[in-house]
Amino acid sequence: MRIRLTAGETVLNAALDDNATARDFASLLPLTLQMDDLFKREKFGHLPRSLTAGGEPRFSYEIGDIVYWSPGPDIAVFYDHDGESIPDPGIVVLGEIDSGADALKQFDGAVEVTIEAVD
Repeated sequence: MRIRLTAGETVLNAALDDNATARDFASLLPLTLQMDDLFKREKFGHLPRSLTAGGEPRFSYEIGDIVYWSPGPDIAVFYDHDGESIPDPGIVVLGEIDSGADALKQFDGAVEVTIEAVD
């Protein structure tokens, strides 16, 4: 499934992975979240509910990853890399931004992000 993330004038296109967690995330769309900055590497936002488990937990990330952090329950979008690993219980990758994730650097602090499915 293809999705679009919009923050101000910034539009990022992405593809969701084919796993149970990503499919459950897709069922919440469209969604507008207040996303805060964390460690100058990611924007994260609190989901209205926990997602179904089913994706493979990871302890590393790539720029452009859209991930689920189950203790939150939060999603995060990585726009930079600081070399640090992710603590337990890890993250589940929901999808990847095609290109331009670093555009999220321009938003100092919190930003409202709308996430929607696209045809």
